[in-house]
Amino acid sequence: MGQAAVRTCGRSKSYVTELYEWFRKFVIECPSGLIALHEFQRHFCDGTVGSESAEYAEQIFRTLDSNGDGVVDFREYVMAISMLIEGSAVEKLRWSFKLYDKDRDGAITKEEMLEIMQAVYKMNVAAGLTKPNPLTAEECTSRIFVRLDKDNNAIISLEEFIEGALDDNWIREMLECDPSTVKVGRPLKRDTALENPRLI
Repeated sequence: MGQAAVRTCGRSKSYVTELYEWFRKFVIECPSGLIALHEFQRHFCDGTVGSESAEYAEQIFRTLDSNGDGVVDFREYVMAISMLIEGSAVEKLRWSFKLYDKDRDGAITKEEMLEIMQAVYKMNVAAGLTKPNPLTAEECTSRIFVRLDKDNNAIISLEEFIEGALDDNWIREMLECDPSTVKVGRPLKRDTALENPRLI
């Protein structure tokens, strides 16, 4: 308890300011203090990423909804973002594991990982974020599985996931969730952007 208090008091002013900004946006977008799946998908899928991100948004929502009640409250929301920004490498990877473990059975199949990878790739293409000559989602998934599935049983356990990612920077970069993908914010209106090119 004492260590937690020290960590809280030691947080920077910029972190507190950012936390307030998350709260402000959350209240504006979700005045009830709760966000349902369809609302999260609406915010997540609006703008440049297109409808391809709906499935990925749903899986992020399920991961955010830590108590499984079908809605995300501000506490669940801010705890996840705070952990993704300030948490340890192991904490971030534990959260990412839940994201890939779609059926929540404690293991990741190749099919589960491929579905998430494909959704991320589609989002990156739609947003123009792909690097030159990237690996395909299938190639990326296969490479990760070869390196992480140490016992060759066609599934990745939590232990394999964490240990493998900690030992390989490329895998860790591929598997960790970007905190910006879970932030709720009002998208820029297209007509406003066209009227003021400096905003684009």
